Amino acid sequence: MIVVSDTSILINLARLGELELLQKLYGGIHVPTAVWHEVVENGRGQPGAAEVENAPWISVKTVSNQAFVKALRQDLDAGESEAIALALELQAELLLMDERLGRATAQYFGLKYIGLLGILKLAKDRSFLAEIRPYLDKLRNEVGFYLSDALYQRVLQDAKE
Repeated sequence: MIVVSDTSILINLARLGELELLQKLYGGIHVPTAVWHEVVENGRGQPGAAEVENAPWISVKTVSNQAFVKALRQDLDAGESEAIALALELQAELLLMDERLGRATAQYFGLKYIGLLGILKLAKDRSFLAEIRPYLDKLRNEVGFYLSDALYQRVLQDAKE
């Protein structure tokens, strides 16, 4: 399965101490150079930087169609733009992305995507996590991940917690 990731998924899973869920779920993932730069180089010393840099199952790819990336950059940041472009170039089966506008753009181009909460639920469904409530609480209270009360309850209900 070809999977491409944007920045926020990597950082937030690393902050939760669960970056390896991506390897368990997908085997390996690809990141464009802009995502690598955002997480590893600009983020040196921050949560996720060392974990991503040292993960042999994460491969860095350069996007060929820079004109397309430039067009996407009108509305999206560098990581999101390159992740979408790379997913299209690799004919990825899945794009890991949380940002609303990025997801809408990915959908426009026919890409299937999943966000952090979907990854946590999938990990629980596959018995990689016993429960997701502690992760949702940590996201809200420690990581600074915005999660409305309604979405929090819906995710717990969907996870049967």
